[in-house]
Amino acid sequence: MSHDGLGPRAVMRSVTFLTATVLAVPLLAACGSDDQAGKPLAAQDIASAARARVADGGTLHWAVDDVPETFNSFQADADATTNRVAQAVLPAMYRLDAAGRPRRDADYLESAEVVDTEPKQVVLYRLDQQAVWSDGREIGAADFAAQWRALSGKDSAYWTARNAGYDRIEKVERGRNDLEVRVTFARPYADWRSLFSPLYPKDVMGTPDAFNDGARRTLKVTAGPFALRKVDRKAETVTLARNPRWWGRPAKLSEIVLTAVPREDRASALAAGKLDLAEVDPADARRIETAAKGSAGADASAPGAAGGTGGAKKSDKSEKSGKADDEQQTDDEQQKSDGEKKSDDGDDQESSDGKASRAAAAQDASRDLEVRRSLEPAYTQLALNGSEGPLADERVRRAVARALDRKELAKLVLRPLGLPAEPVGSHLALSGQAAYADNSGALGGQDTAEARALLGDAGWVPGGPVDEVKTEKAAGGEGEKSDRGAKSSSSPKAGKKDDADDDEGTYIVGEDDKGHRAGGGDGKDQRGGHDGQHLAQDGRQWVGRELSQGGMAGAYAPKGTAAPKGTAAPAGSASGVLAKDGKALNLRFVLPSGEGSETLRAVAERISSMLVKVGIRTQITKVSEASYFKDHIASGQYDLALYSWPASAFPATDARPIYAKPVPAADGSLTVEQNYTRVGTDQVDQLFDRAVATLDEDAARDLLRKADSRIWAAAGSIPLYQRPQLVAARKGLVNAGAFGFGTPVYEDMGFLKKGAVRDAASPSQK
Repeated sequence: MSHDGLGPRAVMRSVTFLTATVLAVPLLAACGSDDQAGKPLAAQDIASAARARVADGGTLHWAVDDVPETFNSFQADADATTNRVAQAVLPAMYRLDAAGRPRRDADYLESAEVVDTEPKQVVLYRLDQQAVWSDGREIGAADFAAQWRALSGKDSAYWTARNAGYDRIEKVERGRNDLEVRVTFARPYADWRSLFSPLYPKDVMGTPDAFNDGARRTLKVTAGPFALRKVDRKAETVTLARNPRWWGRPAKLSEIVLTAVPREDRASALAAGKLDLAEVDPADARRIETAAKGSAGADASAPGAAGGTGGAKKSDKSEKSGKADDEQQTDDEQQKSDGEKKSDDGDDQESSDGKASRAAAAQDASRDLEVRRSLEPAYTQLALNGSEGPLADERVRRAVARALDRKELAKLVLRPLGLPAEPVGSHLALSGQAAYADNSGALGGQDTAEARALLGDAGWVPGGPVDEVKTEKAAGGEGEKSDRGAKSSSSPKAGKKDDADDDEGTYIVGEDDKGHRAGGGDGKDQRGGHDGQHLAQDGRQWVGRELSQGGMAGAYAPKGTAAPKGTAAPAGSASGVLAKDGKALNLRFVLPSGEGSETLRAVAERISSMLVKVGIRTQITKVSEASYFKDHIASGQYDLALYSWPASAFPATDARPIYAKPVPAADGSLTVEQNYTRVGTDQVDQLFDRAVATLDEDAARDLLRKADSRIWAAAGSIPLYQRPQLVAARKGLVNAGAFGFGTPVYEDMGFLKKGAVRDAASPSQK
């Protein structure tokens, strides 16, 4: 799992958002209001080439984050690599096209349709007559039935992570022949296309022991263009080889070697020729493109430059206006660049023939690389914890949302990368997907006056005595208390790192008292009066009281009322800080530290500067990446946070746990599922329930859009931008790269034949 990205189903199975990690809408007819769905903002960039131009043979070395703990996609510790292997070696009834919509996979499925709706919904699958497992057995009803029983949730001996959809099935049986499978549902299920993808053999699903342990370390029986040949955990590699029993178009590559390589090491591994394909961070993408062009430096304003994705290095002018140049470098990147220049100077002085030779070889290898770019099927959101504090009041949440210029935030991240900088308009789908429609109008756009009015209505007004805000390290954070004084957003140094140690710790944006120290406290998080104990796997957070929704107690308390006209303004009012009951409006903004989180921190600082304009201060606290999700997001120890959710092709099923209304339990716990903002309504739950049970595709889509409008109105989470996808690849590698929404076609990947050229329309060639 990752706080800034994950695969859709991996996220739903674990505590991730959805690592990606992640960590995932029925196939809807294109008619009427479906025009609102539009097209994907960015096309795939995979260097497309016809199979006839692709050489037979060769090995693709592909970087992954980890060697998976399990190859069973339905277990809680499955990850993105688990899913990547499953896509290459297992059947899937449906795969996603370039617009993120499910399409029948003709290699396995001749047809699938709803043949009855009364008295029960019945789906009839007709399998390809050549479809066989690698042991020679036909794929058939026995495999479907075994998977249904394992994932139905009726037998607790199966250690499953989810049973959505399978729990609605009544029975699975053979049709008129071995190639037909009839699935009867006890309750109507609109997202039936999400089922049996991937499909495991009955050898894996048939018994609890086989399910729990049989596919953790290997997959003995497969049915894809590739088979799992070897798992070397010491070398951290997973080797896939051509499946000799594959009946479809033969794989072009002989092998695919998935190698676990940390993000920070991928650029050097690519330059050294150890990798052919790797997702990279913006800074590495810029360096790779610079090396490929053979230039001495990078133009920070050129497409692909990463300068705009880190903490912005602002000019005095931009500080005064509250806007930073979208295309300037981060301080971290500048320091790193300066260090690289110094290192290069040292190498020049101490270089030997051997070093020069290796450097030349690396440069030659880099010239053979390019960066392919698209947008991930995931979006980054601002999460507002509505369980307690000021954000328990919907008016305050709406005020935060109305203070944001989402277009500016999208530009900050995406424009320097040469990608479309459009804010996301839906919580449930992305542009191009069937359920997408821009429903942000239910909340409204950026409006400073309206934000201030909402805060005033909630009792937060200028003036009145303001208690000192004691800042402290958040639970799970690393390092000692910050020695740095609190930074004001009106200061040119606000949010700027003074030294390396300042990457961790706390400081306040909007604090008028320049002498106030950001340190203090005992290093423990006191929010909520409990120790943050939580059960992350099943989404339960232990709290000592009921969930607070709607208006806050004391919203119109005398201390929070505005002074009559002509009355002298109390101390503190000149700063523009809002207060109520003697307390300033101060929100704790928790962010991950580390090199991979520069983009999130830059976005957070820009958000903080926007909030200051309406009188909201933010206390920015940086914590270790390892603790960010578990100790803060999942346990509710934050006011504001940034993390990502995947865009599912089946939001009626997959998005419901993210927005379900939390349910207080008798034991004092709060069941939140994946709703880490703790904001939900009965109406949203009902719309999801109706959508998932509606077989009329147009009606289901309309219900989802209504649910999204209500989610916007509740202002528990604010979608910001679709995440960039940057993939470094060998120029001769085709049909692979930045896949966007689409499921990779593994059998078409390969290297160009000598003298052959790829399609001229490839975005990376423009």
